[in-house]
This record gives sequence, C-alpha cells and structure tokens, in this order.
Amino acid sequence: MTTFISGSDIRQKFLGFFESQGHKQLPSASLVPEDPTVLLTIAGMLPFKPIFLGQRPAEVPRATTSQKCIRTNDIENVGRTARHHTFFEMLGNFSFGDYFKNQAIAYGWEVTTKVFGIDPKNVVVSVFEEDDEAFAIWRDEVKVNPKRIIRMGAADNFWVSGPTGPCGPCSELYYDFKPELGDENIDLEDDSRFIEFYNLVFMQYNRDADGNLTPLQNQNIDTGLGLERMAQILQGKPNNYETDLIFPIVETAASIAQVDYFKVTEENRVSLKVIGDHVRAVVHMIADGITPSNEGRGYVLRRLIRRVVRHGRLLGISGLFTTQVAETAIALSETQYPNVRERADFIKGELQREEERFRETLERGEKLLDEILVGAVGQIPGEQAFILYDTYGFPLELTQEIAEEKGITVDVEGFEAEMKKQRDRAKAAHKKIDLTAQGLLTELSKGVAETDFQGYTEAQTPAIVEVLLADGAAADRAEAGAVVQIILDKTPFYAESGGQIGDRGYLSGDNLLIRIEDVQKKDGLFVHVGSVERGVVSKGDRVTAQIDRVSRRRAQANHSATHLLQSALKNLVDENIGQAGSQVTFDRLRFDFNYNQALTPVQLQQVEDQVNTWVAEAYGADVAEMAIAEARTKGATAMFGEKYGDVVRVVDFGGVSMELCGGTHVANTAEIGLFKIISETGVAAGVRRIEAVAGPAVLEYLNVRDAVVKDLSDRFKVKPEEIGDRITAMQQEIKDSQKQVAQLKAQLAVAGAAQLLAQAEAIDSFKAIVAELPNADADSLKSAAEDLLQRLGGSGAVVLGASPEAGKVNFVAAFGPDVVKKGLQAGKVVGAVAKVCGGGGGGKPNFAQAGGRDASQLAAALVEAQNLVRSGLG
Repeated sequence: MTTFISGSDIRQKFLGFFESQGHKQLPSASLVPEDPTVLLTIAGMLPFKPIFLGQRPAEVPRATTSQKCIRTNDIENVGRTARHHTFFEMLGNFSFGDYFKNQAIAYGWEVTTKVFGIDPKNVVVSVFEEDDEAFAIWRDEVKVNPKRIIRMGAADNFWVSGPTGPCGPCSELYYDFKPELGDENIDLEDDSRFIEFYNLVFMQYNRDADGNLTPLQNQNIDTGLGLERMAQILQGKPNNYETDLIFPIVETAASIAQVDYFKVTEENRVSLKVIGDHVRAVVHMIADGITPSNEGRGYVLRRLIRRVVRHGRLLGISGLFTTQVAETAIALSETQYPNVRERADFIKGELQREEERFRETLERGEKLLDEILVGAVGQIPGEQAFILYDTYGFPLELTQEIAEEKGITVDVEGFEAEMKKQRDRAKAAHKKIDLTAQGLLTELSKGVAETDFQGYTEAQTPAIVEVLLADGAAADRAEAGAVVQIILDKTPFYAESGGQIGDRGYLSGDNLLIRIEDVQKKDGLFVHVGSVERGVVSKGDRVTAQIDRVSRRRAQANHSATHLLQSALKNLVDENIGQAGSQVTFDRLRFDFNYNQALTPVQLQQVEDQVNTWVAEAYGADVAEMAIAEARTKGATAMFGEKYGDVVRVVDFGGVSMELCGGTHVANTAEIGLFKIISETGVAAGVRRIEAVAGPAVLEYLNVRDAVVKDLSDRFKVKPEEIGDRITAMQQEIKDSQKQVAQLKAQLAVAGAAQLLAQAEAIDSFKAIVAELPNADADSLKSAAEDLLQRLGGSGAVVLGASPEAGKVNFVAAFGPDVVKKGLQAGKVVGAVAKVCGGGGGGKPNFAQAGGRDASQLAAALVEAQNLVRSGLG
C-alpha cells in the first residue's frame, strides 16, 4: 500500500477482478428506484430485489456493479465521524443461484489481499454466532487465525428483508488500524481501531410468519464493499473526506471561503466536510432527474442543498458558490457516470436557483423569527425553533443569539425532542429494504402468467378470471355490491402507466355485470378494479372484457396531443426541453418539462398553433417495435429516467413526433380534433407545467368559458371584448378609493394628535408626549407620531399607542436627535412597552414600532412608557 491508488482505480480493480471471474459488469441503477416502497436507492442490492424475491428471472448468473446510493438517516453525523456519508458508492458482486458461501468467501479474501494488497494481519472477520459453516471456511480454507474470527449476534450479522421473506447470515471484513495491539479481546465496536469495509450476505433462508427458517431453493449472494472506506484504507487517510474521491470538493469550498482545511477550527472543518459530501449527493440526484421540492425525493434534495448553503455561510462565504463546488464534483465523477457531464448545465442551473431561493428563504426566516419574538412570552418554544432550523436553515445557536438580544430564551430541550423525532422518522424510513411489501395480490398471483394485453387492436375480448379479491380479501366468489380486484388471463383494458390513466369499462357474463373504474399494472399483471353491479363472479369464470370506447378515444386524443406538444416545445422554445412527467386522463392532459423560465403568451400561442396545424395536417400514426438502439438512431424521444428493454415500441406521427411509448394513441392526428392550452405554471425549480385539453374536452372547456363570459358581460353591461377594460377601470377605482381612505385615516389621526400638543410634558429641556390615539391603525399611528415629533422639534419624544381591533395593540415611538443623544432609544422603549401587552418589537434609536395582543393592558403599557421616558430624560 505504499504506491498511491486512486478511488477510480479501486473501482476498476474491483469490477475488473469480478469480470475476470465470470461476472457481468452492469451499470449503476438510477438513484430513483423502480421499487415504490423505497424513496431512494439506499443499497447496492436494491436493483436486484425482484430477482431475490423470485419475481423476475436473472438475466445473468453472476453480476458486479458500482452502485450509487443515498442515505440521509444519519445526516447529523456527516462531517463529524470519519465515514458517515449521504452519498456513497457500493461495489458489489452478486450470485443468483450460482455460487454460494465457499466461493463468496474465497472471492472476498482474494480481492482484499491479492487485488488490493491488504496485509492479512490487518484483517479481522466477523460471522453470525450460529454460522459454524462460515467460521469453518474462514478458519480451515482461508486460514484466518481463529482469534481474528469474531462471532456476533443477529443484530449485526444476520440480514433480513422484512418480517418474512429471504434472509441469511452475514460475514463482514474489518480493517485493523492497530494490529500491534494483538488478537486478545478484540472489540469490533472500537471505531478508532476497526472499520468495516466489506459485507458478504448469504441469502440462504426463507422466514415464514411464525419465524421458522427453511432453506431457499435458490441461494443467493449479495455483497457490498464501500468505495470511500476502501479509499481511506488504501490511501492511508484519517477519514473518508480526505481521500481523492471527496477532498478536491472540500479544497474548492475552502478556496472560496479563503481558509485552509488543515488550519481551521474543528467546526469549520466539519462545514467543509459537509459541503464535500452533500455536493456529491446533489449533483448525482439532479443528474438522475430529481428536482428540489417540498415532498419526497425533492425534499431530500432541497434539504441537502440548503445544508450546503448554510455551512457555506458558517464559513463566511457571502456570494453564490454551489455551482463552483458542483463543477469539481462533476469533474470527479464524469468518467464513471457520464450523465453528470451531459447534464452539467442543468445541474448548475438547479443549484444556482435553489441557492438564490434559499437566501430569500433565510430572509423570510428572519422575518418569521421577528414574528415569533413578538408573540414569545419569555421563551421561544422548541417546536418553533426547530421549524426555523429545519425549514429555514437557521442554526439553533443563531436563533438563540437573536432571541438573547431581545431578552428571550429558547427551549433547547424541546428543540432536541423535535430533532430526535425527525431522526427516528428517518431511521424508520431507511432502516431496511422490505422485500415483502408487495401485498396480498403478489401472494395470490404466484404462478399466474403475465396478462396478455390486446388493447392496441381489440376493444373487447373473452377472458378468464385468474385472481379475485373482494373487499380487500382473497375470495373464490363475489356478489353484487362487492368492490373487487380482478386479474384476467388477457384483457383489452389499458393499465395506468407512462402517465396515461387506466381504461374504464365492463366485465360481463351470464347475468353478470362488473363496472371497471381503474386498471393498474403490477409485475406484468393487469389488476382490474371495480364493483359488481349484478350477479356473481367466481375465480375461473369466463367473462367478456369490454372497454368504454368513448373514454378510450378521449384518453387517446389527449395522449397523442401530449406527444405533439413536446415536439412543438422542442421546435419552438428550446430543443433541450425534456419531459419531467406527464398525466393523461379522459378530460385533460398535463405535461411537465425542464425549463428555467415561464413561457411568454406569444410562445404559448405559437406552441398551441403548431399542435393544431399538425392535427389539421392529418398525420397517420406509424407504430412499430424495434431495437432500442435503432429507435435512438432514428431520433425517437425517450423520457429521461424511464427504464426501457432491448425492444421498444415507437409511435411516429409523420416525422413531426417520434417517441418511445407504450400508451394508446389515435390512428391519425386528425382524430384529435382540437388542442387548447389551459395554463402554464411553475411546479418546481426549473420545472414548468402545461395543462391542456384535446378532442371533445376542448368543446366542454370552451362551453364553460363561454358561459362565464356571457355572465360577466351581462353583469357589467358591456360587450365580451370590453370586459377586460371594464375590470381594469374598476381595479383602478378601488385602488384610488383605498388610497383616499388611507389618507383620510392619516389626516384624522394627525388632527387628533394635534390636540395632544397641549399635553406635552416638559422634562428638563425636553418635551414628551405619551398618549393613546383611539382606533388608529399602524400606518395612521406612524403618521401621527411623525407629525407630532416635527412640531416638538429635536428635543421631542413621542410614544403613542392604539387598539384598532380586538386582540391587537399597536405602539410607535419617535424621538428627536437630542433625545437619542441623551441615550434614550426608541427601539428599546417600544419593545419594553409592548411586552406589557404580551407582544414585542423594536427598531432604530429614533423610530420604532411594536405590537401586542392584550388590549386590556394598553393603559398600563403607556404608564410604563411614560416612566421610561421620564427616567431617561430626567
């Protein structure tokens, strides 16, 4: 280990070794998993889950991968320990019913000691405490010293997929940084001495509901070697962050902050590590099609970006910087993951927009904190402090510092309790991959062949009921009134997929009628969801499956229009526009696309006109199946992040639109009839959404609009084309009236305040007015105070209070320059006065406003104000 070996070389040596041993090298799957039960790809084995479950045959007996993974359950440990990360690469070798325990252990030892050259004296092995077979293999075949084979319990060394399902013992390899301490009393929990780097899972049992273990017919191997951990070991670094996989990002951040990583405080070093880790994560997440949002994967991404920005601020970085560190991360990853370079501009654009937005959010957070301080009675609740931290990126210590200036504390215990709740939720969500969360249908459909879909050419077909659920439970028969889920051997019903809604229709037989309202697809099986309206249906019955032709035609029109819409956007707006999601229903269509700004009215009209032109030109649909390579050569558009097989279905409308698509479509664009854009909005940073209607839905949409226009025309008594001008005139009239009302209120307040001049109290060489101005709102109170101060001059001090409505009190303080020189500050006075009414506030030394909630204490508050002014000026 004296010669430096890069992280990239480690990856290639691992994959190359297993390729030489007959393993097929497969590319990393997306961070967006196919498995709907998991938010992000959190383990190297996740892409092979259907194979391990027996739901899909393995295409190869052996495989090896370098899999991108994201985990955020221990996000608070990132940067504080030597090896915690949100983004990491898991190198793995897998056997699908091919080799098993002996060979897996032999491979693990060979790649460790021969390929990577780790001295055997630095390796300690753990086995499941009851796995005598693995212990014997390590001791007798590999010749590991028995004292360096540690038996451990099920919590550490027995892998389970869930309460039931595949499971088995593990064997883990640890690197010993201090072998000179000997072999006695080895404690693998000692992080300062040991680091786990390779895990071998022997998937050999199936656990039933009673906890009984039975051997699997096909025993599998699932392994994982942490790339970052192996880099730390082989490069001789004290932590993963200082390896060549991450440290260049850290150095970029340090350069921007104008600090030296090795000379900064420990807290600043943590911030640099956090940036190094999180930037890797966000670059790959955006490259895999995830965009910032407030839910799901998008929320995870947004939270990571905000943590990057916050730690940059802690380092003293004042300007935008995320795109600079992202470029370093892209350069480090582009050889293994070319998509990060291909989408570099998009990645940087998303980061910059999110960084800019978060800076705005921080400003809003400061305003929220001000509001919290106004309502706080002595202490900010921990829940509110946590919202500031989690939503607005406010560190607890910043909230404490600002609150302390107002004489308010923060409930730290409550904050920590909220933090613990979030950690517990995250751990529960990421604890394990549940291979059994497939539901009752999966169990009942074992052995059932995939549904034969005939809906491209047939609207009606005879079929056999293969699987039947009634009211959520397995059933042999269902009577009228029951809600059923039915799997047929063949069907004309399109199942919801690719954004298109499932067909509606009927299943019928002798005195039988079942209304089908929805169709879903699960592992190649079409699940028909509906209710029995007449008769009895039994498993094994022959039925006639018939779709609702009218609904199908409406869905087809909207789906084909979506294809034309995407082509029009690429042609007229930006050729780089890509689909970010879609929904096709019977009534309308929705198309999400990657674009950084709102479309102008002119652009929208041009796009709409182009689609309608293509509709009128009556292009026939040419639908063909071909190899995916051929489809791409022909220029077919594929949805980013979608999984496609070797053979794909291509829908081509006369060359103006060619897409990979499994949905149903019109035979000719003329069948669409008309296309109308309803709206264009932003749904996330860098993602726009167009909603539109096509076919018969256009007439329905226009009829509704026409009725509204007629009603408004009658109400305003103008022609339809004059409605806009009439509304503009009314808006101006309302605005002018509101302005006049505000001016009158201010004049009344000033007039009322003028009467207070006679009550001005002389305090030495100063004059002070402390009084209530009944019913004045905040703006009027401000105008009155400014007018009074102008009349009193530089030695004047004015404090006014008012309660314009129930549960609301306003205060304003205006002090002349001589008063301020005396040491009396408006902000401090008004803040103290507002506390009497259960509120708070502040401002500048010469002018400040505050608010409260308890109007019954207004008089007492003004007495307090009078005392403060007298003591300050006397």
